[in-house]
Amino acid sequence: MVARGEKNRMLVAGIAGATGYTGIELVQLLHRHPQVKIGWITSASSAGKRLCDVHAVPWEYTLIALDDAYARASEVDVVFLCLPHGQSIEAARRFAEADIHVIDLSADFRLGRAEAYQRWYGLEHTAPELLPHFVYGLCEVNREQLRGARLIAVPGCYPTTVNLGLYPLATAGWLGERVIIDSKSGISGAGRTAKLPYMFVESNENMTPYNIGYRHRHIAEMELVLNAASPNGACHFTFSPHLLPVNRGILSTMYVRAPQGVTEEQVRARYMEQYAGEPFIHLLPAGQQATLRHTVHTNRCAISITTENPSDPACRDFIIVATEDNLIKGASGQAVQCMNISFGLDESAGLL
Repeated sequence: MVARGEKNRMLVAGIAGATGYTGIELVQLLHRHPQVKIGWITSASSAGKRLCDVHAVPWEYTLIALDDAYARASEVDVVFLCLPHGQSIEAARRFAEADIHVIDLSADFRLGRAEAYQRWYGLEHTAPELLPHFVYGLCEVNREQLRGARLIAVPGCYPTTVNLGLYPLATAGWLGERVIIDSKSGISGAGRTAKLPYMFVESNENMTPYNIGYRHRHIAEMELVLNAASPNGACHFTFSPHLLPVNRGILSTMYVRAPQGVTEEQVRARYMEQYAGEPFIHLLPAGQQATLRHTVHTNRCAISITTENPSDPACRDFIIVATEDNLIKGASGQAVQCMNISFGLDESAGLL
């Protein structure tokens, strides 16, 4: 096994569920990582085939079944679980018992409590004893907890933009009682499963809201991070996600009423202080707005700040826009960033 912090040695990674969008993105990221090599990759539907038979990539890795990966657990230092919600629980248990670092990209270990998982995902959590041992992998917020962590839950794609976009306001106590969030996601955020709403004719030249209001399961992660950070207690989040007819990217527009007397200059200074030195936070200057092109195909989160009425210096209604690539910063890139922190590697290795 490779010890954490031995920076001149190669880590060996396994990927469970390598043929989905997050899985293949992870393969590509790890291939360019200077201190990682891939030991094995799994696929439930394509076991026995080569990766290049399933995706248009040059790599000839043989896809194996998850049961075979359990038998080969000792060959890897870390395993990334790119499995559907509900299917990572047993895999996490098996690999944790084998003393392998686990980085889970599903929602199975994000919420910390079995009751919350049941409430938002409608599933009974069958490994509640593991929940307290998982670190929520929002790197810019939980970096210290991630150092040396053996079990990591990678945040969801929508909550990454929202939590990073609002965290400085939450810690300052400026979030207010209610936040309205309007988010738009590329179609890859729905996964690779063929469903009618994601077909080209249905989604092209169209935009569709879904699970609007207080319904989407990702609200739980927003409450988990932002309400815990705020000294003012719970905030109510109205969340309206939309399916955007692009391949990838998330843009979240957030409407916040700050306390009386808080100025745009103060808000901007708060963000600059909170994210000083962060390699993957791109704070845009006044007058610029975050767009998908600021972040797609990168591990960055771009954030822009403005007031509802720039001509009124007393205006305390702020509009925060945060964007990311849902497959990278919203999933596989953040997973690699978590791994780098956990093992004491350069945080940006394989990501720049």
